[in-house]
Amino acid sequence: MYLVAIAWMYVVVMMAVAEAMSPVGTVLGAIITFVFYGLMPVALVLYILGTPGRRRARLKAEAAEREAAMQAADGSAPQDAGVAGAPDGGSHAPGDAVAPERKQV
Repeated sequence: MYLVAIAWMYVVVMMAVAEAMSPVGTVLGAIITFVFYGLMPVALVLYILGTPGRRRARLKAEAAEREAAMQAADGSAPQDAGVAGAPDGGSHAPGDAVAPERKQV
């Protein structure tokens, strides 16, 4: 895909140089040729052809975010976080912070 774009840009640069060096051509005409015959079409084609890759990357990022949210909702620490990732510093389920008060009978 990039090889064709590079080859086309080479052709357009050569056309712009020929336009600029021609006795009836101008530098402004060469710039317009380069932009409208080279940069804009190549940029548009590369953007359109890159859409599936951007979509795959977006879906992969959303899946990773969804997985992280599910792990956070379950209360489990990620596997690579180790013991330091748990709020209580260990892997046991936390108990009550305050012992229940017993009434005297």
